[in-house]
Amino acid sequence: MGPYAGGMAFPKVLVVVLALVASSSFAAETMRIAVGPESSRVVVEGGALRVGADADDAVFEPFASTKVTLWLVGGKLLVEGEALGAMALRFRSGEEGAGAISVNGTRVKGDVVVLPGKSQLAAVNVLGLEDYLVGVIGSEMPKSFPPEALKAQAIAARTYALNKKLEQYGKPYHLGSSVISQVYKGLDVEDPLTREAVESTRGLVMTWQLQPIEAYFHSSCGGRTEAGFEALGRDLPYLQAVDCPCGRLSTSHWTLNLKPADLKSLGAAKGGAVKVQGRSPTGRARRVEVGARSVDAVTFRERIGYMKLKSLAFEIQKSGDGWKVEGTGFGHGAGLCQWGARVYAEKGWDYRKILLHYYPGVELQTLYE
Repeated sequence: MGPYAGGMAFPKVLVVVLALVASSSFAAETMRIAVGPESSRVVVEGGALRVGADADDAVFEPFASTKVTLWLVGGKLLVEGEALGAMALRFRSGEEGAGAISVNGTRVKGDVVVLPGKSQLAAVNVLGLEDYLVGVIGSEMPKSFPPEALKAQAIAARTYALNKKLEQYGKPYHLGSSVISQVYKGLDVEDPLTREAVESTRGLVMTWQLQPIEAYFHSSCGGRTEAGFEALGRDLPYLQAVDCPCGRLSTSHWTLNLKPADLKSLGAAKGGAVKVQGRSPTGRARRVEVGARSVDAVTFRERIGYMKLKSLAFEIQKSGDGWKVEGTGFGHGAGLCQWGARVYAEKGWDYRKILLHYYPGVELQTLYE
């Protein structure tokens, strides 16, 4: 524990982590992941399907079939059209939950809990953290990337997940499964290479003052990462702007042609002005002038679409009846740059050196084995 080993009081968050680890490895390493958006209907399928209460120590009874459909009607949970008193049911495949189980077409490991969400039904995958990470790494980073880059991604994703679990402790689920959280596609993206990256770094996380950090990451920064405050409104000491080799890659550069219809919701008119008004220290747009309006650059990107306007590092100029946008990078730019990690790994950097470059000042600690 480094300088904190001599009887000094631990931060409250780390006390919670250590208590979880000491009390039960199952509790310590379990994640609750909302699979897909809330929906009016949830379909669960699995061999030897069993059902029980939403509790780790629940008694699971055999279900009558290998497929079950659930609805939320009038605030009541309906199973195959029949209202039940329970407001949450937990399903697993096989007596110990070792079999694969499908929820709305996504195959996962572990259990599936179906319960009311904010407005419709939520399907929550309850599984071990390390199994969850295999599904994340296979969704977030190409398996063809060098092993040290995959390991760096595994540690960043584990750290981010644990940070969010502590933040959402006691809530119905800790994370979603989309790009807003960490992309998680379950068993369909598992691969021996991604599993090896997870297993070889088991329990290893990044900490700042002994607390798991907010380990944000992105696809490509375009040559220089962005500070946490500029990118995410998170003024964190380990999210600093650092140089990155990905800017020399062709994959970091993109072009987008916009038409007036693309900016209709922002009030852009044919022939009107659209230009960057202010930039961050790394050159990313802060505000954009759209006709007579001044729009926050994050809102500008959201309205156009994150997959179209790939980052805020762009130049824009008039082109015909629309505008030509030329940019670099893909994502918010804070923390680990995945394509930069690939380049560094190809140069011989190990995962520790990669992580300490993109998250300066953090410590790497093993919280469990």
